Amino acid sequence: MEKLQYISQGFTIEDQELNIRKALDAGVRWIQVRWKNAPENKFIKLCEISKKLCWDNQTICIINDHVQIAKDIDADGVHLGLKDTSIEIARHVLGQNKIIGGTANTIEDVLQRMNEPCDYIGLGPLRFTSTKEKLSPILGFEGYEKIIQDLKEKSLEIPKIFAIGGVVLNDIQLLQQIGIYGVAVSGVITNEPTFVKEFKKVLQ
Repeated sequence: MEKLQYISQGFTIEDQELNIRKALDAGVRWIQVRWKNAPENKFIKLCEISKKLCWDNQTICIINDHVQIAKDIDADGVHLGLKDTSIEIARHVLGQNKIIGGTANTIEDVLQRMNEPCDYIGLGPLRFTSTKEKLSPILGFEGYEKIIQDLKEKSLEIPKIFAIGGVVLNDIQLLQQIGIYGVAVSGVITNEPTFVKEFKKVLQ
């Protein structure tokens, strides 16, 4: 599983497509298509465009929230928030071979996600980020450390956890030392796609 996800950003379909193209050109190999509050027809169109772009670039294409759209366009999977469709229903709709990720903010959330089970967990936010509405309580590095420590104390295998929420390049080494598998990044790559090479270098 890739260790770097790009979460798409933009207020219009044109901005979204342009940012996805730039991320792909820069070397991203995992796109999560996220466009909150978009008109449904435009979001579906963006998902169709993104799927084709990802297919052409041999890149994973995950759809945020929308299980049926992910199925209809044959995306590689879906990422679900805690208040979205359940992992169980998504698995039933998409089948066993699709990637299903789930959001978490607390140790209880992580245990729930491990139980359901999903293929990876997006845990965060690390710090404040303006790219996400209704931000959950900020974890900071201490929050990640505490959750990983709790899992170790319960003698549980550490799942594939992606740090999300304001992650920048200088965070990666410490996050990996803590036991975090990868990172999901939006703003940094949108603003400066050339950083992708640096992220991938550190995430080896």
